[in-house]
Amino acid sequence: MQLGIRLHDTKKLPFEERIADVSQLGFKCGHLALAKVITEFPTTDEALTPGLAMYIKNVFARNNVDIAVLGCYLNLANPNQVKLAQITHRYMAHVRFASWLGCGVVGTETGAPNESYAYGPECHTEEALRTFITNLRPVVKYAEQMGVVVAIEPVWKHIVCNPARARRVLDEIGSPNLQIILDPVNLLDISNYKDQVAIVDEAIDVLGPDVAMVHLKDFVVEDDKLVSVGAGYGEMDYNSVIRFMKERKPYIHATLENTTPENNLQVKNFIQRLYDKA
Repeated sequence: MQLGIRLHDTKKLPFEERIADVSQLGFKCGHLALAKVITEFPTTDEALTPGLAMYIKNVFARNNVDIAVLGCYLNLANPNQVKLAQITHRYMAHVRFASWLGCGVVGTETGAPNESYAYGPECHTEEALRTFITNLRPVVKYAEQMGVVVAIEPVWKHIVCNPARARRVLDEIGSPNLQIILDPVNLLDISNYKDQVAIVDEAIDVLGPDVAMVHLKDFVVEDDKLVSVGAGYGEMDYNSVIRFMKERKPYIHATLENTTPENNLQVKNFIQRLYDKA
C-alpha cells in the first residue's frame, strides 16, 4: 500500500511547508480538502484554474507525495434547489480541477435529504437513495468527460449507509468513473459495531472490485456513541481490510484519518506493522 494521511490532520503550516513536512514524516499520499489545508489564497470555484492546479501538482511532486483524494464532501441530496445547484457546480469545478491535478479520485460522502446534512430516519429511505442517485448522475457524467474518477464513501449515518446500497448506486449509474472509498469505521454505528468483522467482510465481498482507495481510522464507544480516533487507539479489527489491500489491491492509496500532529507517526507505524505482518 501507499500509506498517506488526511492533510488537515497534520501540523498547521503554510501550504508548501505542510506538504514538505508530510513527506518528511514518510507519508506517500494525502487527502486534500482545499479549503481546510490552504489558507494563503482562495480556493473558490473561480480560483480553480489550470495554473493553480499545476502549482499544487508541482508542490506535491517535488515532495514525492501523491494526491490520493481531492475532497468535495458536500450534500448532493440537499432539497434546496438553489443550494443544490451551487453544490453541483462545486463538484464539477473539483472534477475539472482533478483532471489537471492528476489526482487519484474526487471523494465524497452521500449526504442527507435535508439542508443541515443531519442524520435522521429519512436518510435510509428509498426516496433518499433515489434522490442521491439522480443528483449524482450528472456529476459522474461530467467526470467521464473529464477523465476523472468520482468515489463515494458509504457512511452509516448517510444515505448510502451500507454495502448493498452502495452496490445499487454503482450498478444503477453504471459508470467506470464511479468507484468506492472504503472506510470500514464509517460502516459502523452503536447499533451494529459488535458485528464489525461481518460488516467489513460484506463490504469487501460486495464492493471490493470497485474500491479505489481506503480510509483508515479507529473508534471508541463514548456515551452510547461511536467516536472516531486514530488507528490503534480504539476497538477496530483491521485484519480483513489489511488482508484485502495486501492481496487484492497492490500499491493502493490508504490515508489515515482522525490522527493528530502528536500521534500521526505512531498511527502510521501501527498500520504499517499490521500490513507487514499480514
